[in-house]
Order: sequence, then structure tokens, then C-alpha cells
Amino acid sequence: MSAELLDACSIITVVVLSFLFLKVRYHWTQILGILICLGGLGLLVASDAKTGKNYGAIDAIKGDLFVILGACCYGVSNVLEEYFVSKRPLYEVVGMLGFFGTFIMGVQCAIFERASLQNTAWNGAIAGYLVGYTLTLFILYSFTPILLRLSSAMFYNLSLLTSGMLPIEEMQLTVLDFWGLIIGIRLFGFYVYKLYPVAFCMVIVGTYLIFCSS
Repeated sequence: MSAELLDACSIITVVVLSFLFLKVRYHWTQILGILICLGGLGLLVASDAKTGKNYGAIDAIKGDLFVILGACCYGVSNVLEEYFVSKRPLYEVVGMLGFFGTFIMGVQCAIFERASLQNTAWNGAIAGYLVGYTLTLFILYSFTPILLRLSSAMFYNLSLLTSGMLPIEEMQLTVLDFWGLIIGIRLFGFYVYKLYPVAFCMVIVGTYLIFCSS
């Protein structure tokens, strides 16, 4: 629950950096849209508390600091990508992102995932999951520069609020993508807490206000 709330630091980071370095000036309707989106996020946190799924943490302070740091870094990366997209061709931005990302992720994997890679029982299913996950991220980061050129990093980060942690009333599941939830409702009969639809609509309305005022 704390991670869901603190993850909104990426939005604050994007707004501040865009204002300071990209010289973005926000209309009052955009500020209203941001507040509505954050209000929807607060409802998600409240609904999680209502369903009694506020699990204890081993080291809450360290976890909160890591979430804040990660969210701020993500906000910085999105603002930088918006800047590069506005200055350079899209294919160059995507190509450089993939080129340098390969080395950066390789180093991170060697440091943090070495033991997991060694202990994994490799089979066709795991390989298929990795391929599918890689293709999904390839599509995401190929289209993200187009979105950043059409709108902004702020709009992109606010749009991400429509996916994330969902409180499920009758299942012990707390991390589930919204679109995965639609499939879960149809196939497995999942039920969401009553505050979630309100929160999701608030995020959509807030995002619409921001985009229309851009």
C-alpha cells in the first residue's frame, strides 16, 4: 500500500523538472487534473486498507526510501526522454535507449540477479515468458516516444496510474494489472472493492483534463 502511494513521487518529479528545465507552464485545469488523479490514487490506498491487506514490512523505512528513489529516477528518465524526443528523431531515441539499456540492464542483472539465474530451472515455459515479456517492453518503449511527442512526460506518468495495485475483496491478490483484472473477472470471477471503479474514473477524468489543456 505504501509503495502504491509513494510511487506517485514520479509524478511530482516530472512536474517539477518540466517546470524548471523544460519551461512548461501549467494551466489551472492541468493542476486540477493532477489533483484529481492523486485523489484517485488515495482512494486506491484507502480501499486497500478497507480490505485489510495492509501487510507488514520487514524494514518499512528502507523500503519507502527505495520506492521514493526509484520513483524519482523514473520521473527523471521520462523528462529526459521527452527532451530528447523533442530534439532528435524518434528512431534515434529508441535506438540509443535500447543500446545503452542493454549494457545497463546487463550490469544490474549480473549484480542483483546472478544467483536467481544460476538457480532457475530453465524450460520452455520460462523461456516463453521471458520472450513475451521482452516483446511487451519492446512495444511499450517503441511507442512511448510517440506519446511523449504528442503529449508530455507528465501525461505519460499520470496515465500509468490506471495500472498497478488493485484491492480484491475475496482473493488474496494485491498486485494485478487493471487489464488483467478484466480477464480475471470474466474467467475467474474476481471482485473489486467498491472504491476502485470510482478511483479509476477519477484517474481517467484527471488525465483527460490534463491532455485537453496541453
